[in-house]
Amino acid sequence: MKRKRHLYDYLWLWSILYFSLGFFNILFAWLGMLDFLLPLIFALVGGNKFFCNHLCGRGQLFLKLGTALKGEKGRATPRWMYQRWFRYGFLIFFLVMFANILFQTYLVFAGAGSLREAIQLFWTFRLPWDWAYTAGAVPAWAAQFAFGFYSLMLTSLLIGLITMVLFKPRSWCAFCPMGTMTQGICRLRAGGGGVDEGA
Repeated sequence: MKRKRHLYDYLWLWSILYFSLGFFNILFAWLGMLDFLLPLIFALVGGNKFFCNHLCGRGQLFLKLGTALKGEKGRATPRWMYQRWFRYGFLIFFLVMFANILFQTYLVFAGAGSLREAIQLFWTFRLPWDWAYTAGAVPAWAAQFAFGFYSLMLTSLLIGLITMVLFKPRSWCAFCPMGTMTQGICRLRAGGGGVDEGA
């Protein structure tokens, strides 16, 4: 019996829209903060991973694409991706990268740095993105944050797509930084008890 469809089952369209808008205007990257803050708010208020399990457009996109490409087939997600050392290690790395974005934004805000109109994939490969921003549209620091944050979001999307192709569609969810943070919040709210990690 097929389960009833909900409006949130179509949030995978949000992921496509987000990256498409950012491609043409980098300032739309700020909308990605919704994906950054909402999981934490849901975990803090509800004490559960409802956002991860039902509202995450990215996870839905991986599931939809992966199922379309491979059907029900797919290698199991490696156990080490679920291991605490890997999940928290990746979270720390992710937070360091986010802190660097904030630092670069501060430098531009303080006038100690100049706006870098480029996207960096995998924190290494630099792509020119000057067509996606019109100078003077917003303060330079706001544009700097947008370029950095879009880089982070696009890189994590590509990592998720790679794991989707290699393993089960939503293998990214095993070590997603937001999932790890919400998991930690839920554990704290539950007094250290276990909480379902899967999506």
